Amino acid sequence: METIEVADVPAWDVFSVDCPSRQVFDRIGERWTGLVLLALEPGTQRFSELRRRIEGITQKMLTQTLRALERDGIVTRRVYATVPVTVEYTLTPLGRGLCAAVAVLRGWAYAHIGEITTARADYDEAAAERSS
Repeated sequence: METIEVADVPAWDVFSVDCPSRQVFDRIGERWTGLVLLALEPGTQRFSELRRRIEGITQKMLTQTLRALERDGIVTRRVYATVPVTVEYTLTPLGRGLCAAVAVLRGWAYAHIGEITTARADYDEAAAERSS
């Protein structure tokens, strides 16, 4: 993954409500975006393959997520005139860069889920004791 130093980019301020970089944070923060990116990481996938791969996503949410990612230049969509129509999605170079960042987050989650689970249990136990 390419590392970009903050000094190498224009003077954006993600904390400002008017900063356009917030749109990127909004996209990444959407529930299904990261999973769609990671599902496309190995290569081109058909819509039906993505839907099977990402458990719990509805057809409507997958469609909306893919359209938003296509609009942002993160994925490309290719339609084949078959019966029924075949639609494939592929990460763009921009999408591969974002996917690499999301993959780092996935690795962090895998490495620390035990600690998070323990912290949650400790918190819930302490909260229960406080309310008793």
